[in-house]
Amino acid sequence: MKNKKVVEVVNPGLKKRIEAEIEGMKFTKNMRSATAEEWYVFLPGFHDRIRGGGAAGKVIVHYNLWGHKNIFINTTIIFDDPHLYDSELHPLVYALADEIVNRLVGYADTLLSVHAGENTYSAEYKSSS
Repeated sequence: MKNKKVVEVVNPGLKKRIEAEIEGMKFTKNMRSATAEEWYVFLPGFHDRIRGGGAAGKVIVHYNLWGHKNIFINTTIIFDDPHLYDSELHPLVYALADEIVNRLVGYADTLLSVHAGENTYSAEYKSSS
């Protein structure tokens, strides 16, 4: 069998941009209720252009604590910067959302909904245990 070459899907420029955005990612937290949290996400290259340059987006983490055996954390990420709606930035939006889930929710079973214009998607994070 021949050696297969791995082809990098994300171009090097976008890869550097992803690394810079993740490295510069910051959060502020606002408690919404006993079972939900709201976080504002600040990114170095993106901000809310409509409301005067605030957070690039917000994250709502809702803990489904009804005593069921199979509990999922419902996480919604809403990006407010319209530049993140550009379909060419889908790898960036995906990487940002993945990092946000890892930082705010960790390894818990999570239902994720990302709202970013053309880059909107849903995902499920399920632990192997």
